[in-house]
Amino acid sequence: MVKAIVGANWGDEGKGKITDVIAAQSDIVIRFQGGSNAGHTIINNYGKFALHQLPSGIFYGHTTSIIGNGVALSVENFVKEMKSLEERGVPKPNILISDRAQIVMPYHIDLDTLEEARLSENSFGSTKSGIAPFYSDKYAKIGFQISELYDDPALLKEKIQRVLTIKNVLYKHLYHQPELKAEDIFAKLMEYKELIAPYVTDTVAYVNQAIKEGKSILLEGQLGALKDPDLGIYPMVTSSSTLAGFGAVGAGIPPYEIKEIIAVVKAYSSAVGAGEFVSEIFGAEADELRRRGGDGGEFGATTGRPRRMGWLDLVASRYGCQVQGATSIAFAVLDVLGYLDEIPVCVAYELDGKRIDHFPSTALLKRCKPILETLPGWKCDIRGIKNYDDLPENCKKYIEFAEKEIGVPIQIVSNGPSRDDIIYR
Repeated sequence: MVKAIVGANWGDEGKGKITDVIAAQSDIVIRFQGGSNAGHTIINNYGKFALHQLPSGIFYGHTTSIIGNGVALSVENFVKEMKSLEERGVPKPNILISDRAQIVMPYHIDLDTLEEARLSENSFGSTKSGIAPFYSDKYAKIGFQISELYDDPALLKEKIQRVLTIKNVLYKHLYHQPELKAEDIFAKLMEYKELIAPYVTDTVAYVNQAIKEGKSILLEGQLGALKDPDLGIYPMVTSSSTLAGFGAVGAGIPPYEIKEIIAVVKAYSSAVGAGEFVSEIFGAEADELRRRGGDGGEFGATTGRPRRMGWLDLVASRYGCQVQGATSIAFAVLDVLGYLDEIPVCVAYELDGKRIDHFPSTALLKRCKPILETLPGWKCDIRGIKNYDDLPENCKKYIEFAEKEIGVPIQIVSNGPSRDDIIYR
C-alpha cells in the first residue's frame, strides 16, 4: 500500500519527524519532488539531522530510500549528506536514485543567485539552491536527465552546446558574467556520473514491482500546499508541485495506488520567504514564539533564516488539507504552545469588509485580514505524554476545535521533537 506524507501549510510543519515515525512500518520511502532548497529535521538515537535531499527513511536498516524522478538532484549535496551520515555513525542506508531524475547544475545555482540580486527588493526569497532555473530547464527540455550521462558522449556534447547557446546569452548580456565553457560542463557531468553510478537504477520499474508484491511504500513531500505553483500563494511559491497528487508523477506510480494521505498541520503557523501570510504576528509576540518553537527555535533547516511566525490559520489549513486530499492529519509541535495563557486562532478572513471562510487566490489574499478567536491555554509541558486522554483538557479542546474546523480527523499528535514524542488517537 502507498501512503503520502505532505504539508498542509507553508512548509516547515514537521513532516520529517512524521515521515521518520511512519517509515518504521514502511519498506520503501520516496522523495518525489523538490531539491536542496528545504530541509526536514529529524531527532533520533543518532542525534539531530537536517536532511535536504535524502528521504527521511534512511535511519532504518529495513527500508529502501528512493530519490524519485520528480526530484531536483544536487549531486554535491547528495555526496555531502551521505558523508555526514557516515561521519556520525549512521549505518550506510540503502538508497536508489531514479535514472529519470534530472541534475541541478552549477549554473542553475549561479542563475538563481544572480536573478535574486537583480530583482533586489522584488526578489522571491529564494534559498539560491538553483531550484527555479532547474525546473525551468526541465520543462523547457534543456535539462540533463541522469540517464543521459550513461548514453553516447557525443550526443551529450551536442546537447551541451545547444544549452550553452541559451545560457550564455543570459550570462553575457543580462548578468554581465563570463560565459560558460562546454568542456567544463561536460567534465562536471562526467564527475557526477561516477559519483552517483552505484545508486542509479530504473526506480519506476522497481517501485511498480514493489506495489505488485504488496510492499508498504511511503511518499515524502517537501514544503507545503501553500507553496504549490498552481494552488499556492503564487508567485511566492516553489517550482515543483508540493501536492500528494504529484506524488504519483514524481515517484512514477499510478495515482490510484495512493490510499492514504497524511497532511501535517502545524499547531501554529510559520513560513520562510516572501508571500501572503494572513495570520502573521510581529514584534515581541513573534520573537517569543520563534524562540520557543520548532526543535530549538524556528529557523530554516536549510538557510538558518528566522521563520515568519503566526497563529494557527484554520482557513489556510482547511484549504491545504483539501487540495492535498488529506485522509488524516498529523498535528505537529503542539507542545510549543504550553507557555500561553490564551491562544489566538485564525478562524476566518475579512476581505473588503466581508467575512469569508475560504482561501482565495493571491490577488484577493493580499487584502485579507485575520478574524481571530481566542482559546484557553493549558499552561504546562505536555512532552512525555503518550495517551491522548492524559493531555490537559484545554489541550484536547484545542485539538478538537482545529479538527472540527478543518474537517479532517487528527489521528497523530506530535508533542515534542523526538520520534518518541508522538500520540496516536
